[in-house]
Amino acid sequence: MSFPKTTEIRFKAINDLRQIGFEGFVPVSDLWKDHSVIPNVKGVYMVVRTANNAPEFLTEGTGGFLKGKDPNVSLDVLRANWVNDTCVIYIGQAGGIKNGKQPQSTLRSRLKEYLRFGQGKPVGHQGGCYIWQLKDAANLLFCWMPLPEDDPRTVESSFISSFKKCYGGHRPFANRND
Repeated sequence: MSFPKTTEIRFKAINDLRQIGFEGFVPVSDLWKDHSVIPNVKGVYMVVRTANNAPEFLTEGTGGFLKGKDPNVSLDVLRANWVNDTCVIYIGQAGGIKNGKQPQSTLRSRLKEYLRFGQGKPVGHQGGCYIWQLKDAANLLFCWMPLPEDDPRTVESSFISSFKKCYGGHRPFANRND
């Protein structure tokens, strides 16, 4: 499958994501038990929250401390970054070209790190760490789009740009600006 070159992408519901080629939609709690369902290829992924209620944030989330660095941020930062009227709370990639080199990471290896980080392990995947301060983090869904022909970094950037156009310049909740 190749990245869909569509001009308008909606981020409101799972069906919007399925229409552009995302698959999976597996709860974090299930992936903590068995991540073998995640494709072992490069691609992009999203973290999705289907609950319609307002999020409840934790002062201390479940994210791991890498090199002693606390991954938690203040509740004010979490509230300021929350984006209403979307199910997408994080967009990431695995296997994108960086500095002219093709990394060896795959969706499976990258998401495995992300999930281990969410279980408190000191893993080098701190992107998207805000999700681990959500009270319902175990109920979030991971979905992915395998990209054997496209650069996942470019596709991720395109999705984030499209999201920003839809939501007044805001990035998805857990896609920090730093």
